[in-house]
Amino acid sequence: MTDAIALALANLTSPAVLFFALGIFAGVVRSDLTIPQAIAKGLALYLMLAIGFKGGAAVAEVGLSVDLALAALAGVVLSFSLPLIAFALLRAFTRVDRATAAASAAHYGSISVVTFVAGSEFLTLTGLVWSGHMVAVLAIMETPAILTGLWLAGRASRGPDPEARPELLREVLLNGSVVLLIGAFLIGWASGPAGMARLDLFVNGLFQGLLCLFLLDMGLVAARRLGGVKKLGVTGVVFGLVMPLIGAAAALPVAWLIGMSAGDAAALMILSGSASYIAVPAAMRIALPEADPSVYLTLSLAITFPFNLAIGIPLYASVARALLGG
Repeated sequence: MTDAIALALANLTSPAVLFFALGIFAGVVRSDLTIPQAIAKGLALYLMLAIGFKGGAAVAEVGLSVDLALAALAGVVLSFSLPLIAFALLRAFTRVDRATAAASAAHYGSISVVTFVAGSEFLTLTGLVWSGHMVAVLAIMETPAILTGLWLAGRASRGPDPEARPELLREVLLNGSVVLLIGAFLIGWASGPAGMARLDLFVNGLFQGLLCLFLLDMGLVAARRLGGVKKLGVTGVVFGLVMPLIGAAAALPVAWLIGMSAGDAAALMILSGSASYIAVPAAMRIALPEADPSVYLTLSLAITFPFNLAIGIPLYASVARALLGG
């Protein structure tokens, strides 16, 4: 318990989390503080490039392995299955319609790149070593949940207009975050340690500072979504806080079953406990236009994301360390 509290305090007082809190404060008090959209997008691209490249370079050092294949399989299974739990809870305890529940559930099987970036930095700073191949798992987990969400929508929707299907397929398979993550991962893998040596200052030295700036912007964005909390009601807010715990809890026995280290298990818990707010919303706007974006964006961005940043990440790391060692 002492270790868990210490980890939580270390996370809450980290510069990244404090800058996120500053962003929320500035948004709530209606400060004119803003991050230009072009800069915010550039920061997001940088974070995905850096985490992808570092993961690929790490895999290049150790080579392909059975561990990577098992981790990828675990990620696919979790991404397909977690929306089923989320959908059942939303339909049982909230008043959201079927299409909105299905769209929201898809967010909780997919992943948040920024949550993983913040979590991986936290793991590194607290001495939990995670494998570079977890970046590949991150990229793989983006898509399966979208397919489950569309299946769950079922009779509530005839699906996207036939003319929109090519656009949906493109959004699901070729959205920018997936392309950049996988591309940077492959480049890091191909260039290996020599490539890392060349880009060390860029992908490591600048990382913490740019992460802080990006999370400041995310705090401002999250503050704008707080108005949607009233629409969700108490049960909706509780769902946004409980579902990440369910996702992380589901990942833990899977990680133990395939023999993951404590660091990799914590990374898988972070992925499974996160909720997409970039790739899935873009896909759902095309596939389920009748679903209410104010519900699924408020859940993922204004409730689950801050929860994970402040409490979830250190909790998952503490549990993984306690149960799996490390």
